[in-house]
Amino acid sequence: MERQLLTYFILITLIGCQQIEITESYDENQIEVSSLDSEELVTQDLVIPSKNIWEYIFTNNPINNSEIINEQILFYMNMHLKDIDKFKEYLNDSYYFMYFVIEELEKEKLPLELSLIPYIESNYDPFSISSSGAVGMWQFMPRTGRLYELNRTWWNEDRHDPYRSSQAAVGYLKYLYDRFDQDIYLTLAAYNAGPTLLDRRINQNKRRGLETDFWSLSLPNQTKEYVPKYIALKELVFNAEKYELILPDIPNSPVVKQINIPGQVEIITLSEFLDIKPELLYKLNAGYTKWASAPKDESIFYIPVDKYYLFESRGNPFQDSNQINWISHVVESGDSLWALALKYDTEVQIIEQINFLNNDLLTIGLTLLIPLSKTPTNNFIPYEMHIVSEGDTLWDIANTYNLQVSDLAKMNSIDERSYLQLGQQLTIGNKNIHRNIESKKRTILYSIKQGDSLYKISELFDVTIKSIEEINDFKDEPLMPGQIIKIAIRAF
Repeated sequence: MERQLLTYFILITLIGCQQIEITESYDENQIEVSSLDSEELVTQDLVIPSKNIWEYIFTNNPINNSEIINEQILFYMNMHLKDIDKFKEYLNDSYYFMYFVIEELEKEKLPLELSLIPYIESNYDPFSISSSGAVGMWQFMPRTGRLYELNRTWWNEDRHDPYRSSQAAVGYLKYLYDRFDQDIYLTLAAYNAGPTLLDRRINQNKRRGLETDFWSLSLPNQTKEYVPKYIALKELVFNAEKYELILPDIPNSPVVKQINIPGQVEIITLSEFLDIKPELLYKLNAGYTKWASAPKDESIFYIPVDKYYLFESRGNPFQDSNQINWISHVVESGDSLWALALKYDTEVQIIEQINFLNNDLLTIGLTLLIPLSKTPTNNFIPYEMHIVSEGDTLWDIANTYNLQVSDLAKMNSIDERSYLQLGQQLTIGNKNIHRNIESKKRTILYSIKQGDSLYKISELFDVTIKSIEEINDFKDEPLMPGQIIKIAIRAF
């Protein structure tokens, strides 16, 4: 009877408070919600009583592991607790995605605590790329991504798409959870190391008469650390009040809304219409790897829900087809810049500028962006670079490109009074675009594996062989296993 009263008291506390205390004796499965008040949110099939996403996870998570906090787990907990404000920001990185992930987990009847996985994988960053080639919020490798229909084209990379990748990841977790008898730690280990390796380790222990739980298996170091990291995070989140933590306020309601727009859409133009930063629109739609959606009959975007009213207004310019007047052309044998300029009624110089070509030689299989006419509206260069030469000043460069000095400095994150260096690269925008997703690069280190080639590595990281050769100053030496090389990848 006392236990039932305690459970009832906790339920009332959860509904009324932002800060929640979870006790070790708390059993979520005993809670029954008998009535809902008028302020509670309703989705298509699910009644959600909690206003805060954390409250909802705590009250609806079917797993309640009473794991002993060992030294390894405590180490990772203390790593988070070193800077409380930073930890809160870290948790808030899921703001635009957590609700969607929870919905997908519920559809598959999976523990809601699995929504913590993207924190471990990527800090909920859809642009994340690991040194091993894993991509996106859930860090899908290419092969696993293809198995779950996460496709990659010149315009798209579905592993970066936070919503498509979340649907795929939940499908994969459902498979692993069932395969490993609904053991959540084995599920996590399989997600990190792969189910085949985990099966081998389990069978090894069975043959030796040993236990087959996660802690008893001989696993790679990365996997041995993965589950303790997860437990540490879960302990802090599920017992926030105990550790004097204030969780970020993430609403238990949709904060983004899907919209469908006819035709191809420039991301910068859409962000200007919504009056939001293009970085946010890129983040919500990270599957688009170029400055525009793919040239299809319809484009799907996710936007902040508080901006949706703009699409219901009469002044919405995206109600009709928004075809952009250029196409992508894959170079074939016999193609030349002159032939392509003639075919598409444009100029060789424009093709060279838009595609950053340094010479007239074309590589078979190369994708070129080509305007469909020579009209001013089609002579659109989404990203242009100016190389600083002797005597250049910001004022001169701004004047050349019809820009304000302040705008030019802002585009390049420099002070208006900065001295320019010879060879310095400056981004040049126009009224349509001020930055491009491909203009931002970051360098990662990659360790050569047995069987690697420059072609294989370029495919893995979606970069050119030439860029790898240039950044590493390669001669003719063969690649050696264990060799560390640099790769400049798109950082979005």
